[in-house]
Amino acid sequence: MSDMADIQSTAWTRPQDWLSLLAGLYLALSPLWVTVDTTGTWAMSVIGGVVAVLALIALAMPGAYFDEGVTALGGVAAFIAPWVFTYTDTNAAAWTSWIAGGVVILAALAAMPASRSVYRHEHHMA
Repeated sequence: MSDMADIQSTAWTRPQDWLSLLAGLYLALSPLWVTVDTTGTWAMSVIGGVVAVLALIALAMPGAYFDEGVTALGGVAAFIAPWVFTYTDTNAAAWTSWIAGGVVILAALAAMPASRSVYRHEHHMA
């Protein structure tokens, strides 16, 4: 098995999941340094927290590939949050959501093939 394959299948080593974790934590904590109303604060904190937890699950269990899809949906939620929770007029908060959401979507989708491969390997049916 190559070094890259080992990284993709070993717990706590997949870079895509670390990126999702960092983006989720950044989103969750960003109301500490960006100005946003209470609704936006809750939206950013909850969505970011959920993404971070999902990324931790993916890091701990590299074969839990459905988790990557749910994480990508968390990224979509982060991306659309400024419109849904009406904080598009708060530039820093809106851009934080859009960028963090985009990063999470791309990282989760990039991790999906590796997760599926690990899952298939772990649950190989002869």
